[in-house]
Amino acid sequence: MKFFIPAIPLLAGFLLDACIGDPPNLPHPIRWIGALIAKTEQFIRRHISNLRRGGVLLAVIVLLISSIIPAVCLFICYRIHLLLGIAAESILICYLLAARSLRDESMKVCKAAESGDTEAARKAVSMIVGRDTARLDESGILRAAVETVAENCSDGVTAPMLYIALGGAVGGFFYKAANTMDSMIGYQNEKYKDLGRFAAKLDDVLNFIPSRLTALLMAAVCPILRFDGANAFRIWKRDRRKHASPNSAQTESACAGALHLQLAGDAWYFGELHRKPYIGDNDRQIEPDDIRRANRLMYGASIFMLILCCTLRCILFGGVLS
Repeated sequence: MKFFIPAIPLLAGFLLDACIGDPPNLPHPIRWIGALIAKTEQFIRRHISNLRRGGVLLAVIVLLISSIIPAVCLFICYRIHLLLGIAAESILICYLLAARSLRDESMKVCKAAESGDTEAARKAVSMIVGRDTARLDESGILRAAVETVAENCSDGVTAPMLYIALGGAVGGFFYKAANTMDSMIGYQNEKYKDLGRFAAKLDDVLNFIPSRLTALLMAAVCPILRFDGANAFRIWKRDRRKHASPNSAQTESACAGALHLQLAGDAWYFGELHRKPYIGDNDRQIEPDDIRRANRLMYGASIFMLILCCTLRCILFGGVLS
């Protein structure tokens, strides 16, 4: 029985996220990390002229604080009682996973589009994407939602699970701190190209394996979900490098192939047009129900990753308790 204890917080945290997600009125540790990044950025800009070095210092500060605080809290809880430690770690892991919130927010786009309210769909998708949405037509709005579900399947669900498998909730917080830094300062624009360079490169390294593994899991789960696994694998092999990021197109291409959609293409960011290649084949017109399909694919791949990570965690740490 003790062999399986290391997997219990991950399994419980996943189930908690699936059932309740992120309660909107409760404090959220990831928002605290975002506030820490913003405050540290202000300090760096005031006191350090070399922004590349400042970006390294910012990352070190954020990663240390984001990892040490949960480590101390969990150490105390586990010292008091094993069950208290498991409960505390399960709750922290629930906060680290974003499957339920990703589903809920993307489904707002789906339901608005199904009702014919393009402006409501545009407003809903603007809450979950970084691109400018004012110029998007209905198809563009739907593509943006599907792309977000596909990409964040790795960033928001499976990648945190892999680092939780390796380092518990503390490993998960280390990953989420790096990922949050990338989303806040990892831009190739004048403001952040130096300060955010290290954070962006670190995020690329941390997501290298999870993004590829998640894409393969998406293809693997397709037969169960009655999607086209062979085409998911084919498009993944062909289009997985069609993105400025080495990781973002991995899951997008697998999703595009599974659903026989064409995703990506040119997009506007901060008023500037970015030319980007298409991912996938234009086999059919995208429709609101594709957001539901993308969410099913996301949950299917996530459950496969959960099984792998729980097994890995038991193998790595089950012997310590037995």
